[in-house]
Amino acid sequence: MIELPILAEERVKKPSWLKVKLPTGENYRRVRKIVDQHKLHTICESGSCPNMGECWGAGTATFMILGNVCTRSCSFCAVATGKALGYDREEPKRVADAIKLMDVKHAVITSVNRDELPDKGATVWADTIRLIKETSPGTTIETLIPDFMSKWDLLYQVIDEKPEVVSHNIETVKRLYRKVRPQAKYERSLEQILKTKERGRRTKSGIMLGLGETQEEVLETLYDLNKWGCDVVTIGQYLQPTKMHLKVERFVKPDEFNFYKEEGLKMGLKYVESGALVRSSYHAERHVF
Repeated sequence: MIELPILAEERVKKPSWLKVKLPTGENYRRVRKIVDQHKLHTICESGSCPNMGECWGAGTATFMILGNVCTRSCSFCAVATGKALGYDREEPKRVADAIKLMDVKHAVITSVNRDELPDKGATVWADTIRLIKETSPGTTIETLIPDFMSKWDLLYQVIDEKPEVVSHNIETVKRLYRKVRPQAKYERSLEQILKTKERGRRTKSGIMLGLGETQEEVLETLYDLNKWGCDVVTIGQYLQPTKMHLKVERFVKPDEFNFYKEEGLKMGLKYVESGALVRSSYHAERHVF
């Protein structure tokens, strides 16, 4: 085991390993133009992702469907929360057209939660996957999906369109769920991963660190994910998006991220992406194996 010191100065100053480059370059501008022209939402922007410059500069983006207002109020997330106003049934086509235009080899799609809809957005999800496969048959797809409130028929409606990777983030350790994800359930997320695995899809999940979890709790979460059928896990540093969100309790050092990667692989996880700037879609193309 390695010690987990909590230093007061780390709470106010980001360490050097969290510095990122500003978005620049021709590819970045090209992706920016396509996203704007097709009136699309990306989690890169809505979620204030620190890797936006790197990913957009490489010609990739993670598209967010079903609007940009979430019906849940997770205390870590930068996406706007509130009452969503309908949804655009033409959105799946616009996303598919943009992916074809960008010549994306591996597309990552996510969405806000739409708990107020009878189908929780499953129809739009299924239509989006289907249209991407029709217009870009050589493109692989990762879907980062909500929990559909345990309505497994809606889950199956989405994953039966056969995206190559189905991701659902557990986000944090069990003890912190009420604080971090008040409208979600730790066991529900694990069960969703199991249902997805039983349906024959490759499974993926993600964890944030720096919210007050202990080393033992992180290892327990990795153990649970592996036990319930998860193939790929991403582990990254939580960064406070605004003063209204949860504060960072601790900045995790690189050697600790390496420790969790090694331990996760020992448990049987097939792939662990672990580092301060790692996010769900970071290096996602590597997770299609």
